[in-house]
Amino acid sequence: MADAVGCAISGQRTPDGYYNLERLLSAVARHGAEIGLCGSCMDARGVGEGALVDGARRSSLEELADWTLWADNVLSF
Repeated sequence: MADAVGCAISGQRTPDGYYNLERLLSAVARHGAEIGLCGSCMDARGVGEGALVDGARRSSLEELADWTLWADNVLSF
């Protein structure tokens, strides 16, 4: 997978010394961050909500716009 939706798939196995984005996102969620994934990207990649790490969920462009207007800072990848 070549986009950020792949970062939130659970069950990642990375070699020692490589970033495990599942662990990173899980830690972010445990600290209260909301993690929303593009629903269109999920559909295009065949990723269902059951495949996501705990704390990540399907989102929408409308919610992204709301978060962007609300936030002081935005992190997108």
